Amino acid sequence: MSHKRPEFPGAEGEDINESPAKKKRSLDKYRAFESEEQELLKTYENMESRIRKVLNTTYKKLTNSLSQDNISDEIKYLKNRLLTLKEKSSLDPIYIGLFGSTGAGKSSLFNAVIDQQFFLPVSGNQACTSCIVQVSISRSKNYEAKIHLLSLQEWKEELKNLVELVWTPGEEEEEEEEDDVGEAVQKLRALYGRDAETRSYEDLLRAKPLVNIPAANCIRLEGAQAEELSGKLDPYIRSQSNKDEEEPALDEEKAKMRLWPLIKYVEVMIPQSDVIPEGVVFMDIPGTGDYNSKRDEMWKESINKCSVIWIISDIERVLGDKVHEVLLTESIKAYQGGMCSDIALVVTKSDKLQLEEYLRERKEKHKPVETEHEAILERNAFVKGKKSDGMKKKLRRILPSDSEILNKADLVYTVSAKEYWRKKHITKEESEIPKLREYIRKICLKEKEKLLMDYVAEAFGIVLLAVNLNSTGDMVDHYQQSGLEGFVKDKIKALEKEIEKCFAQLEQPLNEGVKKAKLSHQKTFSQLLTRDTGYRGFHRILKAVCQKNGVYASRSISRIDFNSALAQPIYDKIDPTFANIFRIRKGTRASLKPCLDIFKDSVQEKISEIGIKNPVTSDHYKLNFFTEETNIILRTIEREILKKKMAVYESLPLSIQSDLKPYYEEAAKIQGTRSCQRMQNTLRESIEKKAEDGMFETAKEKMKMQLQELKDYIVTKLQTDISAMLKLALCHQEKLTEKLPDLQNEYQEIERIHKTLQRK
Repeated sequence: MSHKRPEFPGAEGEDINESPAKKKRSLDKYRAFESEEQELLKTYENMESRIRKVLNTTYKKLTNSLSQDNISDEIKYLKNRLLTLKEKSSLDPIYIGLFGSTGAGKSSLFNAVIDQQFFLPVSGNQACTSCIVQVSISRSKNYEAKIHLLSLQEWKEELKNLVELVWTPGEEEEEEEEDDVGEAVQKLRALYGRDAETRSYEDLLRAKPLVNIPAANCIRLEGAQAEELSGKLDPYIRSQSNKDEEEPALDEEKAKMRLWPLIKYVEVMIPQSDVIPEGVVFMDIPGTGDYNSKRDEMWKESINKCSVIWIISDIERVLGDKVHEVLLTESIKAYQGGMCSDIALVVTKSDKLQLEEYLRERKEKHKPVETEHEAILERNAFVKGKKSDGMKKKLRRILPSDSEILNKADLVYTVSAKEYWRKKHITKEESEIPKLREYIRKICLKEKEKLLMDYVAEAFGIVLLAVNLNSTGDMVDHYQQSGLEGFVKDKIKALEKEIEKCFAQLEQPLNEGVKKAKLSHQKTFSQLLTRDTGYRGFHRILKAVCQKNGVYASRSISRIDFNSALAQPIYDKIDPTFANIFRIRKGTRASLKPCLDIFKDSVQEKISEIGIKNPVTSDHYKLNFFTEETNIILRTIEREILKKKMAVYESLPLSIQSDLKPYYEEAAKIQGTRSCQRMQNTLRESIEKKAEDGMFETAKEKMKMQLQELKDYIVTKLQTDISAMLKLALCHQEKLTEKLPDLQNEYQEIERIHKTLQRK
């Protein structure tokens, strides 16, 4: 790590009153890090501790010296900001999504990364439940889990959909049940017993389930050791065979097994770890969504809030199977529209290799390979090169050429959880599990530094405000006469025009995309049908697509999304421009962030200019307050833009879905002879009609409306917050009804820490 340790008097000195037990607990928090990293984090912790002490002291001084009755609005604001800041958590969770299909080795990978071989149940040949499993580090000594169940209303919706799926008649009798229908049958039998699939929805609603469902919709588990919790967790999250579900629930363990269809998601908390830092949250995200609407909604939300996404695919599938390509596409969408800032392909089971077969088929025969160790490493290098090139090629079509992700040293990892434990053919280091841990540590250190710098800057700003309110009116009058408020208003108007110009870059690609979508919509629909007719029970799948308004998620086949597919020609045109507008780093003048930076710099320069001309040069508090507060306002806006851009990006398929909803519902009701063909005809004709009526133009306008709303948010937020800042900054001691305490010591302490971080 190249992090330089900050230095200032007392920053790294240990508290002489700190007890050995407290010191040990402090070090325990960082034991997942290398010794040099631990020292850096300890320095950060000391800085944060000092800041919190300053804030507490400042708050107490204000509370003790001021009457609680009839205090001015300025002092109320100051106290509320102090209270919020001193109680603010300094640890934002870092979500790492493990995104892969069933059998890709996600659980084995996770167990190896946390150094607990059998913690999460490994699926083996059985499929585990498709719910999201979230694992985080806690400060508890025990291992804990919360199993969240569907609510009664959510289960009623699921039950209705399951019954419709198994009752949908085919074009001809099929002896063999399709995978999705088979799963639906398993779910019904698990809760209602043998032949449940033959009963009507109304009948099943009246029936009493074979297992008692907790009224709280949450089951809590706890264990002193990992193995204990794992044993308790296993029966709930492992789906069972048909045979198991046809048998009556004779004991408690069997009853637990029957609850799996009701599980919405699982939270697992593990004690502080030697290998995983506190604040990291792993999310095991099943393949391409879920048939249940609530779980599918959570699937999308989970992807969109991940800072990092690992696409998991095993070595035997990664070179031929296309599932990971679908997952990569979904990950890129999250990178474009969500919180994701990093993507990696993690290829699992790299130890699976038949040496004789590999030697026979390898192309570079001029290079000697004699052992399984050499063969595994050679294949790993080949897979890394091939898949990394493929990922970069796909990313370059969407992202600006100088995007940070395209210049990463490692886009692909080849890992072996099995070899991590047994070290038979490759070493522990060569299993690349330690490399993934290093990757996690780097992300955590970077995030911790960023959070600390933001926290210190905000704290500095609020203490500056307190000191500023104690200043005299001389400099305030100078600022009021300088025309600063009028200058800021003019700059906000100028910024509004720059944002409009920035967003206007999407106009041409949007128009080109709409034109392309109108020309290709029937071809797109035909391709969807051609792709999906290869699945057994296509008529059932098409019925389910219609029931779910054009979106069908399943564990057995790739996600089907008619709306996104119809919108794809527009995305193909707008993606590079969209990525450039909303890029966070290395922004060009065509990006949104430089527009905000130029506004911020011009306002701060104007404030400095006024300060230089003012004879009361000793009053530098006001200058610093203006600078820090504008930084905070702009950082807050940038964080909100990051959250709000997903609504912009997703507006296209949502608009198309809204236009086609009545036709999906119409097609879903079709039954009887040639029902599958009639559904296809209904959809094809309705898509043609809506395309002619301006469906794609409407989607374009919806996206432009979302951009307009984002622009309005930025402008309104700036007007409101900067107006409040100026009101506070231009208030002074003579205007207040209260006399503020002396806060010079608190100011000097926090200024030292702030300057130290600024020098890093």
